[in-house]
Amino acid sequence: MKTKGNLVVLGSINADHILNLEHFPTPGETVTGQEYQVAFGGKGANQAVAAGRSGADIAFIACVGDDDTGSRVCKQLVSDKIDTSPISTIKDASTGVALIFVNSAGENVIGIHAGANAALTPALVAEHQQKIADASALLMQLESPLESVLAAAKVAHQHQTKVILNPAPACELSDELLGLVDMITPNETEAEKLTGVRVENDDDAAKASQVLHAKGIETVIITLGSRGVWLSENGKGQRVPGFKVKAVDTIAAGDTFNGALVTALLESKPMNEAIRFAHAAAAIAVTRKGAQPSVPWRHEIDEFLQQQG
Repeated sequence: MKTKGNLVVLGSINADHILNLEHFPTPGETVTGQEYQVAFGGKGANQAVAAGRSGADIAFIACVGDDDTGSRVCKQLVSDKIDTSPISTIKDASTGVALIFVNSAGENVIGIHAGANAALTPALVAEHQQKIADASALLMQLESPLESVLAAAKVAHQHQTKVILNPAPACELSDELLGLVDMITPNETEAEKLTGVRVENDDDAAKASQVLHAKGIETVIITLGSRGVWLSENGKGQRVPGFKVKAVDTIAAGDTFNGALVTALLESKPMNEAIRFAHAAAAIAVTRKGAQPSVPWRHEIDEFLQQQG
């Protein structure tokens, strides 16, 4: 990182419509839900909130619609300690929407309508390129147009701003984009999509990491759910276990991990300590319902870590 510095997140904003079910419906089946809520989400916003609540100095490049949801989201993000000045309101567009089913095991399936998120164009990235150039780190996901993710990565690379990519939702990515990434944080599914290596154990995670290193990425962190993460730095790998908690809802667990991780690294914490901090944030998040409502504040993470010893 340049110094103990600031973070820019580029990504999506959604309103999440969440329905809790005993089990996911099969095609043609109607299932009655136990609980329904609307909460703010979107991978970009979730990660921005996680960073803001963890204590990062953060600005968020994103788009909302010119609707009531968009204005309410922006007010909430300000209360989460986020600089919202780079958020654009898109005329005649609706704020993004995610329809989420959660089963009794806390697993989820999600369908997304991009809405205003689709308007986060390379031209819009260019408008905010100084924010990226001045930042110590840029954190991105893949719910924004890929050409905009690439454009932002190029700006960051030119100005020695670290590029952290959470390659979710899973999709194929060009070697051009991957070559601009300093740190990548896929889950097992996303790692397989990017490398062709099915990740079922630590050896598989090590092999997938080597494929990503070969594309020019220095640091690979493959998230393994309850097993923690596989960390590989310049080809040297180890598994860093997480914390055991009773999960009620895994929505935004990965996003919480990413936002907290980058915050800790910007505070110059050693990598293993930063991962432990991020694990704690994610562990707290899975014990709560919803996306952003589940994201913990810094004092909660610190208290959790003290209890763990």
